[in-house]
Amino acid sequence: MASNLDEKYMRMCFALAKKGRGKVSPNPMVGCIVLDKSGNVVSKGYHKKYGENHAERDALLKLQNNEAEGGTLYVNLEPCSHYGKTPPCVDLIIERKLARIVIGMKDVNPKVCGIQKLEALGIKVDYALEPESRFLNRVFIKNMTFKMPYVVLKTASTMDGKIATSTGSSKWITSSESRAEVYRMRKEFDCIMTSSNTVIADNPTMEHRFKCILDKDLRTDKYSKIYSQGEIYVASSKNTPLKDGRLDIETVLKELYSRGIYTVFVECGGTLAGSMLKDGLIDEVYHFMAPKLLNDNTGLSCFNGARVENISGASGLEIYEVKRIGSDLLIKSLVRNQRNSLG
Repeated sequence: MASNLDEKYMRMCFALAKKGRGKVSPNPMVGCIVLDKSGNVVSKGYHKKYGENHAERDALLKLQNNEAEGGTLYVNLEPCSHYGKTPPCVDLIIERKLARIVIGMKDVNPKVCGIQKLEALGIKVDYALEPESRFLNRVFIKNMTFKMPYVVLKTASTMDGKIATSTGSSKWITSSESRAEVYRMRKEFDCIMTSSNTVIADNPTMEHRFKCILDKDLRTDKYSKIYSQGEIYVASSKNTPLKDGRLDIETVLKELYSRGIYTVFVECGGTLAGSMLKDGLIDEVYHFMAPKLLNDNTGLSCFNGARVENISGASGLEIYEVKRIGSDLLIKSLVRNQRNSLG
């Protein structure tokens, strides 16, 4: 069992690891703390950029007098044991004669066997804060395990779950501050995905370097605003198989992954959102909730998926963040499905 001290240093690893957010993909975010044999922190490091030194190497190479000998190294992911862009971190750990390694989680990359190599040489390996470690690198876990992008759905509704009136009126449900937050969020993802229905109804620009439009029958006008900027991938019946008469979105996601897309931000209406939720293709939901009540059941809902007769059939979520944006609430939740760590 991890001690309070182990948890303290592992949380320091998390804080360091987060400095690499948005710069290390498709690698995981990793931080490292090195203690000497007296328990003093002698070095810190983190993975700064894809292709550059991993966290352990960043921390250990700062030490000139072998201060780490007999000490403890904390790292939130199992040290690598294979050659990639950089040499194996586990070899450097062995060379520097660390006595104990505390890791946050085992690496899901099947090439990595760092723990096995350390333990074979008598180096003690302990664990600390595994659930938090997995949460930090949930994108990496999804990518590595399923060879698919990590998918976040953005929704915005009234308090009674409506995204528009029955006539399609929706501008604006949420505040200007929330809309500005969405613009900022988009920059954190490799791709924005939307549907032909959304393009036709709202004519959005969705400014981004890479956009995916789901347009089975090629109904969207190439002069729509969304086509004015960025690289566009249009998934249609010409390049994507159908499932129950609709585009097989899992196939689309795998195609995006093959193109180096590791995270997808979905902005769409209830039909696509409901379909993706039903098929287990959504990993998280970012839900903006405005302090408004439409009070009209004919209004359009966030999700329009399968008919559910028993409440036990509702999709399970795990809320991990709630904050106020302008007059609205932003609720971030993990979705329980078979392709993420919640299962």
